[in-house]
Amino acid sequence: MKYAGFRGEFILGLVACAAVLGVALYMEFAMGLDPCMLCMSQRFVYLAIAFVFMMAALHNPYFGGHKRYGFLLFVLSLVGMALATRQLYLQSLPADLVPACGPGFSYMVDAFPFTEVLITMIKGSGSCAEVQWSFLGLSIAGWSLVLFAMLALYCLRLTIVRTKILLV
Repeated sequence: MKYAGFRGEFILGLVACAAVLGVALYMEFAMGLDPCMLCMSQRFVYLAIAFVFMMAALHNPYFGGHKRYGFLLFVLSLVGMALATRQLYLQSLPADLVPACGPGFSYMVDAFPFTEVLITMIKGSGSCAEVQWSFLGLSIAGWSLVLFAMLALYCLRLTIVRTKILLV
């Protein structure tokens, strides 16, 4: 018996994350949309997921390793879903309850300690409540939540599926 790895599935996930990051960069630099702190943290989660997909594709595990990678990717997807949900919550707040806007990401990285930048990236600020773009009634955060949910389901499938056997 010959065992087949899951390289194709991991490469597909890597391509999906690269496409999402490419669209995010296009929206920032070509369309001129300024990403907020929660947007940046979601980008970092997409980047982490892409990195784990790449490492899993290079490793190409046979016996149960795909389940470990799939579980790690599932947890990262849940983190991304939590960040997108937080941003949707901020976007749904009435104007008088929106927190105050803070400085931009690049300024905070230069001027503030790392822990404060990290806390602000998780909590968000008033700029995270602004809807700069929408498509089919969903903001960027809404689409990010949908994509993280799809990634979570895909990664959950990787944790459940059995090792492939090729009959040669």
